[in-house]
Order: sequence, then structure tokens, then C-alpha cells
Amino acid sequence: MTTTELTLQQAEAKGTRAGRRPARRRALGAGKQLHAGPATYAVLIVFALVSLAPLVWTAVAASRNNQRLAQTPPPLWFGGNLFKNLQAAWEQAGLGTAMVNSTIVAGTITLGTVVFSTLAGFAFAKLRFKFSGLLLLLTIGTMMIPPQLAVVPLYLWMSDLGWSNQLQTVILPTLVSAFGTFFMRQYLIQALPTELIEAARVDGASSLRVVWHVVFPAARPAMAVLGLLTFVMAWNDFLWPIIALNQQEPTVQVALMALGTGYIPDQAVIMAGALLGTLPLLIAFLLFGKQIVGGIMQGAIKG
Repeated sequence: MTTTELTLQQAEAKGTRAGRRPARRRALGAGKQLHAGPATYAVLIVFALVSLAPLVWTAVAASRNNQRLAQTPPPLWFGGNLFKNLQAAWEQAGLGTAMVNSTIVAGTITLGTVVFSTLAGFAFAKLRFKFSGLLLLLTIGTMMIPPQLAVVPLYLWMSDLGWSNQLQTVILPTLVSAFGTFFMRQYLIQALPTELIEAARVDGASSLRVVWHVVFPAARPAMAVLGLLTFVMAWNDFLWPIIALNQQEPTVQVALMALGTGYIPDQAVIMAGALLGTLPLLIAFLLFGKQIVGGIMQGAIKG
């Protein structure tokens, strides 16, 4: 072997080792966890404070009296009237019945929306049938219609059914969601492989078993997110319940109207009622927020 050939082989060997080092460094760095800097923590703290400010102010106002809230500058710390105002709001608005009604309404709407939207989203995502594109376009198009336009015909329809001032008047029109259908369709297109459905069919699974054992497990992360969003919207809905219900069978948002009556409304009691109406949402998120976020991350990793 000549000196030139030996030199070339040594150069190639050095080049190969030099090329492997960055790859090895990238492979070692890929397993390391990224750490946030001080600027990241500062930005996150600012966003957290801004997000919590309305809730904290509601609690501060609920712990004061009407005279103190009318002064300038407004109070920035808690007072000693919180439990007194909470009790007054509970009794004046009849929030006991309202909480039960809102739980029934929001829970039923959430369950119906999640189930029906998942079934419809699966049909649009994985099944082939005539006019599927047109039906999907019509479904999405309904989201462009302002809900205020449907109030009068919807109220007349519910009156003809004899359901005025009953909870089913609020539940029935919102059991199916166009947004939920589109949301589940977009998720199932990526998260549910067609081969998995075909394998279940080959094994002799019926359509019901495919939905129960294949579709629902694959769609669980998106169902959790849709369920939380639907529950929050149904709990906070005010326009349709105030038209369809009365003060004898109210939801929470309708019942809180009783706190604003009188010549001089008690702002502290109103804030206490608003705080009571918000607590179930906070409790629901504290109980199920970790599972929902974990489901989102699991669905993202699988996708």
C-alpha cells in the first residue's frame, strides 16, 4: 500500500468519526429535558396573574359591603363579610334548586353532545356514503347562523310541545353540536387508522362493537376536551334559559338575576352569587383537569 492510499484511508476514517460525533451529540441531547429560563417563568407568571385577576376580584368584592365597593379606590384585599354575603346570595336567589337544575341540564347536554358528536364525527371521517360532503358542509354552515335568529321559532316549537318552563326545553335543542361534530371528525381522521376498523370488521365485529371497542377508546382524549368545553358553555348559558325558564325552575344563571333587583342592588351579594355559580366549574376542572390534559398529550403522542 502506497503512502498516498494510506493517507486517504486515514482522512476518510477521521471524516467518518467527525461525522459520527455530531450525530452522537444530537442523540445524547435528544433525551435531555429542556429547562425554562427566568424570562419564561416571568411571562408565565404574568399570564397566570392576568387570568386569575377577575376571579380574585370577584372574591374580594364578595367579602366587602356595598358601601366599601362604592368608594374610590376600590378594595384590593379581602374583607370579613364573605360568608355572610354567600349565605345571603344563596337564600335570595334560591341557588339550591338552581344548582341541581344546572347540574342536570349541563350534564345531560354534555353527555349527549359528546356521544352524538363522536358518532357523527366518526361517520364523516371514516364511513363512505352519498352526499357526505354536502351534509358536512351543511353541518358546518349552521355554525355561521347567529343563535339569536332561532330564538323565536324555537320558543314557538317548545310551546307547541307543551314544554314551556321545563328543563327539557333547554336540554333538547343543544344535545347535538355542529362544532362538536366537526371537532371529532378532524380528530378521528388522524387518530383512528382505517386499518384498525377493517381489522375489527374482519374479526366479525358489528358496527356497535366497532364504535364501542375501537372508536370510543381512540377518541377518548378529544371526547374529554369536548366534554369540558360543552359543560362550561352549558353551565354559563344565559340567553336561551332566561327565555325558556322562569324563577320557579331556574338554572344558576337565571337565578342570579334575582340578586340584581331593588332600588340599590347590593353589589357585594351579586359578586357572592357569581362566585357561587363559578365554584362548580372550578371544582370540575380541579378534579378532571389532570386527566383531560393527560388525554390531550396522549392523543398528541399517538398522532
